[in-house]
Amino acid sequence: MRHEILFQPEFAVARIMLEPGESIRAESGAMMSMSPSINLESKVAGGLGKMFGRMLTGESAFQTTFTATNGPGEVLLAPGLPGDIAVVDVSARPLIVTSGAYLAGDTRLEIQTQASLKGFFGGEGLFMMRIAGPGMLMLATYGAMRAVELQPGQGYIVDTGHLVAFSEGMGYNLRKATRSLLGSVTSGEGIVAEMTGPGIVYTQTRTISALIAMMPARG
Repeated sequence: MRHEILFQPEFAVARIMLEPGESIRAESGAMMSMSPSINLESKVAGGLGKMFGRMLTGESAFQTTFTATNGPGEVLLAPGLPGDIAVVDVSARPLIVTSGAYLAGDTRLEIQTQASLKGFFGGEGLFMMRIAGPGMLMLATYGAMRAVELQPGQGYIVDTGHLVAFSEGMGYNLRKATRSLLGSVTSGEGIVAEMTGPGIVYTQTRTISALIAMMPARG
């Protein structure tokens, strides 16, 4: 299948061109528009166990599969928040994806849920997803996306709210942003993820927690 990303980086939309018989699987509610030749099917992919796993990661319990059944056509997918979309190949190395970052992917991709201590400290979700297999994966971010490739033994520090995904097998250690608890609080940087290469770290320029903090409290 062919694809292109439109309107980057603030309001990215994924346009997927499907040939007859080709399919793409996406998060429920991500469809912006599609050709009449595309058939839409929403179901619990992988059984109840995987359904509950997706719910724990902040994803929809149901996923939608788009298939070109009556000739070629296109599907446009839009994330729920303004931001960027990255297309990643996970066939050589699986990717660990944080809560809410999965937008769409090849129907052959294997998605597993795993616990994450990040949520206890960073406030960004208790679980992450391990995504592997042939075909493309589309990640959505809040704000623009930046990928940082680390060499073996190279370190990099990311605020947990800005962490989107990283290569499986990378070093992943949580610690306070500063040496003292007071310093971490006053700096506005509580817990950070200390990543160690080799691998790629995907980050986003905005955080959901900051957006929620800016919203007025309801009386």
